[in-house]
Amino acid sequence: MRPLCAIIAVFCLSGCATTSYDIGHDSGFSKKLIRGRDFVLYSLIKATRPGEPITVYIEGDGRAWLDRYRASSDPTPTDPLVIKLASLDPSPNVAYLARPGQYPSEGASDCDAKYWMSKRFAPEVIADMDSAVSALRDMAGAEEVCLVGYSGGAAVAALIAARRDDVIGLRTVAGNLDSAAVSKKNNVSPLKGSLDPIDIANKLKGLPQRHFIAYNDKVVPASAAESFVEKAGDKKHESITVVEGATHYSGWETRWLDLLDMPLKK
Repeated sequence: MRPLCAIIAVFCLSGCATTSYDIGHDSGFSKKLIRGRDFVLYSLIKATRPGEPITVYIEGDGRAWLDRYRASSDPTPTDPLVIKLASLDPSPNVAYLARPGQYPSEGASDCDAKYWMSKRFAPEVIADMDSAVSALRDMAGAEEVCLVGYSGGAAVAALIAARRDDVIGLRTVAGNLDSAAVSKKNNVSPLKGSLDPIDIANKLKGLPQRHFIAYNDKVVPASAAESFVEKAGDKKHESITVVEGATHYSGWETRWLDLLDMPLKK
C-alpha cells in the first residue's frame, strides 16, 4: 500500500527542453505565487480532496552555478525533475515549491545571488519556505503535510520539518543532509550564513522517514545520509535505501512510483 506522504530530497537535472508550465499544466496543476516576508516563491498545486494530507515537493538548488567558479544569474532548473516527480505522485493533494530566485520570469523574486549560493539555507529562506508550505496546506484544505525535496531540497525539507508539528513523513533523494560533509566532499567553502540539517536531525526522532541515496552519486556522499539518520535515532541505517543504477542526476523518474511504495521507517 502506498504511503500517504513523503518528504523527499530532490534536485534538478539539465538538458531537457520541457518547461515547468508544460508539465504542470498537463498534469492538472495550477500556478501560485506565494509572498513571504523576504521572497515571492513560485509554486504549483493540484488539490482534489480536502482533508487529506498534501505532499509538497521542494525544489533543489537548480542551476546555481554556470561552472565551478561562476555563479548563475538565474538558478531556475533547466530540467524540472522535481516537477516531473510531483506529476507522477498519485496522491490527491500535491504541490511543488521552488526555491528563492527560481522562476523570476514567472513572477517570483529576482533576489540576491547569495540566496542560491552561501545563504541557500539561511534562516530567512527556511522561514519563507515554511510559510509557503503552510499556505499550500491551507489552499488544499489539508491538516497534515508531506514535504518533498531533493539534494539541496532535502536540507530545506528537513529544516522545515523540524519547525512543524503537522509533518507526518519524510523521504529524501540524493539528499544534502549534512552540508559540511557535502562541502568537504566537493572541496568547496562551507555555506556561510546557512543552517545545516545535521544540526536538527535529533529533532526528527520518531518521524517516519525513508532516505534514497544513489549508488553512483559523485556529488553527495553516502555519509551525509548516514550521519543524519544516526542522529535521528536510526543507528542501523534502516531508513536508508541505496538505489542501484541511479546517479545524483538520473535514474529517479522511471522508478519513482516503486520508490514511493517503500515503507517509511520510524
